[in-house]
Amino acid sequence: MQPSTEYVTDVLIIGSGAAGLSLALRLAGHCHIVILSKGPLNECSTLYAQGGIAAVFDETDSINSHVEDTLIAGAGICDRGAVEFIAGNACHCVQWLINQGVLFDTEDATLPSDRYHLTREGGHSHRRILHAGDATGRAVETALVSKVVQHPGIHILERCNAVDLITSYRIGLLGACRVVGTYIWNRIKERVELCRARAVVLATGGASKVYQYTTNPDISSGDGIAMAWRAGCRVANLEFNQFHPTCLFHPQARNFLLTEALRGEGAYLRRHDGSRFMSNFDPRAELAPRDIVARAIDHEMKRLGADCMYLDISHRSKAFIRQHFPTICDKLLTLDIDPACQPIPIVPAAHYTCGGVIVDKHGRTDLEGLYAIGEVSYTGLHGANRLASNSLLECLVYGWSAAEDILRQLPTLASASYLPPWDESQVSDSDEEVVLQHNWHELRLFMWDYVGIVRTTKRLERALHRIELLTREIDEYYSNFRISNNLLEMRNLVLVAELIVKSALQRKESRGLHFTLDYPDMLPNPRPTILQP
Repeated sequence: MQPSTEYVTDVLIIGSGAAGLSLALRLAGHCHIVILSKGPLNECSTLYAQGGIAAVFDETDSINSHVEDTLIAGAGICDRGAVEFIAGNACHCVQWLINQGVLFDTEDATLPSDRYHLTREGGHSHRRILHAGDATGRAVETALVSKVVQHPGIHILERCNAVDLITSYRIGLLGACRVVGTYIWNRIKERVELCRARAVVLATGGASKVYQYTTNPDISSGDGIAMAWRAGCRVANLEFNQFHPTCLFHPQARNFLLTEALRGEGAYLRRHDGSRFMSNFDPRAELAPRDIVARAIDHEMKRLGADCMYLDISHRSKAFIRQHFPTICDKLLTLDIDPACQPIPIVPAAHYTCGGVIVDKHGRTDLEGLYAIGEVSYTGLHGANRLASNSLLECLVYGWSAAEDILRQLPTLASASYLPPWDESQVSDSDEEVVLQHNWHELRLFMWDYVGIVRTTKRLERALHRIELLTREIDEYYSNFRISNNLLEMRNLVLVAELIVKSALQRKESRGLHFTLDYPDMLPNPRPTILQP
């Protein structure tokens, strides 16, 4: 092992999606930034987002309407103040993104125009989704990355995992407990490094990799949630895991998402025999919120013993489909599926973590100097179910609001003068990596079976028992062997799985994304589920 390296910075941002990169660009002219990226800089959930960003850009729409749609989708458990804050700041944050070079589709693609083509998605009462074809996330991530890599005030560390946050208590400093840095596993150099920082921002995304089937990239392993919990932060609403209703069902493309905008533009959900079924579950049919659509598909698959259902947009013209969904068309055609001529096989898949680390309107957590923005956080926006295209919006708004607060607070945030080096004196190299792989598959499978779209108390208790056994194995493994990417992710996923199950056991009702056969009704006066370390 090589000797350790120590970085010193004003702000350490862990994560390189829309939240982390927008924050970095807003701060970089005022202080020094280090960005920690677990993979290549652009490998994140943002890159794969298809639908778009919700914001009021049409004179027939209103911020109040956006707020009400969000509250309805959230099934009575959103924080109205947070919803109003985010919807009210949507336009100027999206405009900032446009100023960074993101080219959203306009009404007439042949002419320069600021009249954007707005699409509609499930749960929205108006067309308010700005998009760049069907690859909005790629357009956003590409534009932000191009700005970040050119900025002299930003230092980028790729293929590096954050191991744990370092607090002032951990190193014996007096005063209020605060974050002073983090340990970093540099996978390229195969060594643990240190980063001292006056402020640390978690922008690590969600935890959908805890499930066997997910639309998310491999990096979505709940790292920020787990690190914040171990450092003493509260979490909330982790029982609400959004399953996207329409993930492609194909052995060669298990993670490929089929955007909600397909249904917004008229696609139907069908059984194998071609019959539609969504009107049996909700008067909004295909435009119902995602939790309702996912449960309906799950119900029909189980009732019929079917492997999948079908999404059909073949009644629209081939030119329309190609114009609006070029990325999807190209992908499907490589798999010999022509969406203009045939229905597309689909299944639900874990997609978004609606709960997370509790923060205020500036992204501040319970721990001084620690912020959390984007999917890793719980702001109160999503409630029991996330409204389509509100996720990238939340990233942008909190990238702005956290930047404003960090710049105000930075003069008062002292940097630690010393961090203890990582101690590897009592560990050895592991020759049992296969054990981690077995644990990995076991966890994701029983989370899918026991803590999925439909739950029961018995299933949750079984899951918790299995998690307790896995936790003991992983803790022993972590104590005796040198760390690796798989070990770090497994350690975090097991912890987040435990938090998800404990949150689900506390909610004695069915609401939004949490549906349990033992408590099928909604209770009056619902409250967020809050867990305290």
